[in-house]
Amino acid sequence: MISFSPSEEQALIVDTLKRFAKDRLRSIFREADENGELPADLLNKGWELGLVGSSIPEQYGGFGEFSAVTGALALEELAWGDLASALALSAPASFAFAVLAAGTEAQREALLPQFSEERFVNATSALIEPRLQFNPRKLQTTATSDGDGYVLNGVKSYVPLASSAEHFLIYAAEDGQTQAFIVPAKTAGLSVGEREKLMGVRALEVARVTLDNVKVAADAKLGGEAGIDFGRLYARSQVALSALAIGVARGAYEYALDYARNRQTFGEAIGQRQSIAFMLAEMLVEIDGARLMVWEAAWKLDNNQEVTRDALMTKHNADKTVLMVCDRALQILGGHGYIREFPVELWLRNARGFTTFDGLAMV
Repeated sequence: MISFSPSEEQALIVDTLKRFAKDRLRSIFREADENGELPADLLNKGWELGLVGSSIPEQYGGFGEFSAVTGALALEELAWGDLASALALSAPASFAFAVLAAGTEAQREALLPQFSEERFVNATSALIEPRLQFNPRKLQTTATSDGDGYVLNGVKSYVPLASSAEHFLIYAAEDGQTQAFIVPAKTAGLSVGEREKLMGVRALEVARVTLDNVKVAADAKLGGEAGIDFGRLYARSQVALSALAIGVARGAYEYALDYARNRQTFGEAIGQRQSIAFMLAEMLVEIDGARLMVWEAAWKLDNNQEVTRDALMTKHNADKTVLMVCDRALQILGGHGYIREFPVELWLRNARGFTTFDGLAMV
C-alpha cells in the first residue's frame, strides 16, 4: 500500500524546519541577498537543528536514518525560506552523504562522526567545471595513479563555502570514469580563487578551486579501489536539487496567491479575474506534480531501485517548473514584480540557476 503521509519522525523534522524557515530564513533573505553574505551565526543555528547528524546512523556517531525521502522533505522547507541559505547548509551534506552512500567502512568510521558534533563542519563538494557543455560524466579534472596514490589536476567552479572549507570532495576523471577524492583543504597544490559573482543566490559564497598536481593517498579515493557508482550519487544530487526547486516555486506561488487575493483594482481582487486565476491554478498543478516526481525518485533511492531515468526526468521537470512558477508570479505582481521591494524578482533570479547547480546538494 502506498502512503503519502510522513512518518512521525519526518513530520517532526518538517515542522521544525518549517518554523526555522519562517522565523529565521524569511527574516534575513532579502538583506542577505543585498549584502552578498549570510548572517555570521546562520550556519551554526541551522547546524543545531541536526540537518546532517539526523541522517547519519548511530554506528557512525549520528542519531537518525539515512533517507532520501526525509532529505527531500527537509530541503523543500529550507528552500521555501531562502535558497542561498539552503545551499549553504547543504554543502556539508553533499560531502557527508556521499561518504555515507559510497564510502568504504573505514572512510565512514573516520569521517562521519564529526558531522554529528555541535561544531559546524565546513565540508563541501566540487563537481562543476568552468567550461561550455560541461558534462559531469566527462570531466576535464583528472586523477592519475602514481603507484601509491593519486595526482589531481584541474579547475572547479561554483564550489560553495570554498574559502573556509576544511574538507573537499573533488570529482575527477580516472581512466574516463568519474570518481571522487577526499582532499583536506590544506593539501599542497589546492588553491581557492576569488569569489564568483552570480546573478542569483548572491548571499551564497562560491569560488573556483584549482588543483595543481595535488597528491592524495590511495585511501582518499571514495569507495576505495573499486570507486563509486557515480550515476547513483548524481541521482541523489538531482533529487536534492529538485526538492530545493519545489521549495522556491512553492514560496513564489504562495506569495503571488496572497497578492492576487489582496490587490484590488476596479473594485475587485485581481485574483477574481480569469486570466490570473488560471495562471495560479496551473502553477499549483505543476508544483504538486513535480513534488510527486521528487518523492517517487527519492523513494526509489531509499529502496535501492534503479533511479537514473526517474532522477533525470524529475530534475528536468523541476527546473522548468520553478522557472515557470516564478515567472508567472512576477507577471501576477505586474510592475511590483520587477521592483526589489518585493521578493519575486529575487526568486526568479534564483530559479534561473537551477540548470547550473549540479552537485551542490545531496539527499
